[in-house]
Amino acid sequence: MRTLQVALAERSYPIHIGEGLLDSFPLAEQVRGNQVMIITNETIAPIYLDKLTRQFAGIQCDTLILPDGEKFKTLDTLETIFDALMSKRHSRTTTLVALGGGVIGDMVGFAAACYQRGVDFIQVPTTLLAQVDSSVGGKTAVNHPRGKNMIGAFHQPRLVLIDTLVLDTLPARELAAGYAEVVKYGLIRDPDFYAWLETNNQGLLSREAELLAEAIYRSCENKAQVVADDETEQGNRALLNLGHTFGHAMETATGYSHWLHGEAVAVGMIMAVHMSRELGWLEQGLEEKLTALLASWKLPVAVPQGMTPAQFMDLMAMDKKVLNGQLRLVLLKALGQAVVTAEYDKGALDSTLEAFCGV
Repeated sequence: MRTLQVALAERSYPIHIGEGLLDSFPLAEQVRGNQVMIITNETIAPIYLDKLTRQFAGIQCDTLILPDGEKFKTLDTLETIFDALMSKRHSRTTTLVALGGGVIGDMVGFAAACYQRGVDFIQVPTTLLAQVDSSVGGKTAVNHPRGKNMIGAFHQPRLVLIDTLVLDTLPARELAAGYAEVVKYGLIRDPDFYAWLETNNQGLLSREAELLAEAIYRSCENKAQVVADDETEQGNRALLNLGHTFGHAMETATGYSHWLHGEAVAVGMIMAVHMSRELGWLEQGLEEKLTALLASWKLPVAVPQGMTPAQFMDLMAMDKKVLNGQLRLVLLKALGQAVVTAEYDKGALDSTLEAFCGV
């Protein structure tokens, strides 16, 4: 097991990464009260719920199984969580355990932030995307029909437990969606890691355990450093959203049902790199290499058919990085050097949207 620390003073917490931790890590010792509710979805429950439930023998351990999918990341589903907690008489010393991917982690974290004005929660991510991104950092939310993650709160977990063996049961499409977020860290702040990903791409595609574990560790290391410096996204934490403004627009336009989050981010990152090149900040080669790298994982590299520049602009106007009416974007000055800025030539944005929408 390898452990990283997210350094946030009294809200600091560990990220534990290793094989077989669902069986071997003493998770019950991290619970401060005598109540636990494990919240998962109908896909994960048959595989891992019984194993995790056994960790909490001797205390009240309730479970809640939700439907699977981004389209269920809503206030209505949040109400289902609150109903379950109250029907089982969970107090303010309860601990919620998020067993699943990014959708479960975001919703359970938000429920924990709200229930009785804040209770403990533990992240047990079961997808690569959740392991390297959404389980770390305390950003919790649900979607709204007009915008992704528009209703939420910052609420840090008590710990993150990453069992790398769960990736053995992860479908290839889900693994690829998580890989997009792994690539993001190399693009925005760690060019050595990006080079390592290119060098080891075939082994990662083949799910070589040591390579996947290293990719997870280095991704979490990068995110932990960013979060420690800017917990509530007042500055540089926004750099973690490379490609997300474009990607969220695509997810919203398609009703959160067409693509996985990481798939939309993959296209969004290519768009951000294209726009950075249009601004004269990047050389030609990076866009082509990035596109080839993502395509090797069978990730989409083009926008959903029928999307228009006007639709992108309308949906991006709801992005959380909009400040005083100005759309801020995460772009690249160079590989490993990201910026979040509203100071860009609007013609570069127009030409990027036209290029990808086939106008």
